[in-house]
Amino acid sequence: MLENREQQKVPAVTFHTRRDHEWVDVTTDDIFKGKTVVVFSLPGAFTPTCSSTHLPRYNQLTPVFKANGIDEVVCVSVNDAFVMNEWRNEQKANNVTFLPDGNGDFTRGMGMLVAKNDLGFGDRSWRYSMLVKDGVVEKMFIEPDLPGDPFEVSDADTMLAYFAPNATVPADVAIFTREGCEFCVRAKGMLRDAGVDFQEMVLNRDYTEAALRAVSGKATVPQVFINGEHVGGTEELEAYMKQTNQAA
Repeated sequence: MLENREQQKVPAVTFHTRRDHEWVDVTTDDIFKGKTVVVFSLPGAFTPTCSSTHLPRYNQLTPVFKANGIDEVVCVSVNDAFVMNEWRNEQKANNVTFLPDGNGDFTRGMGMLVAKNDLGFGDRSWRYSMLVKDGVVEKMFIEPDLPGDPFEVSDADTMLAYFAPNATVPADVAIFTREGCEFCVRAKGMLRDAGVDFQEMVLNRDYTEAALRAVSGKATVPQVFINGEHVGGTEELEAYMKQTNQAA
């Protein structure tokens, strides 16, 4: 039975982390005392849902969390420090603090240690998130006790909606470019000037011309997508941003 620990203190443990090739012990007090912290815990580094959705969205929204009163966003997994550090680097998730719970001490203390022997994982964390204030759990979002690896309520957007329902969430922006394209440089400059974060995909490195035609119906660059909407090239982006600014 998965335990809801709302209104209880987090377990007092020591996390064995690695920084600059040295062991650094971090206590529960170091993380939580006098702070407002969001924690999300997941079954394992490098696993599909954790890498494709759970961690990336928390990393993306951490600046929004911090702008709305959160001191730190923490990812906990029953993995060792070396694995967690490599996963952070591979994901470029530098907004999030990674805590390796290699022995499962914290996860066990939270009542969230479960057997994943069928996958060859041994004991791992159930997927959950929580808001912790000065070491006391205010709110927990625990995934339903169903077979497999449910991912319904421990996501970053659900947590943000709980503690800051009126927060402005940044747009999801992707831009298809190619090297040496002056129009691409202009489009990226417009986005940067507006303070818009974006993911750039470069021709023949991240995608092919056939892929660009498949998603946009065009073969020219740049092609910009915002929140799933195909905006278009440089001129269309400029018009879109003017319209958005006027509406604001």
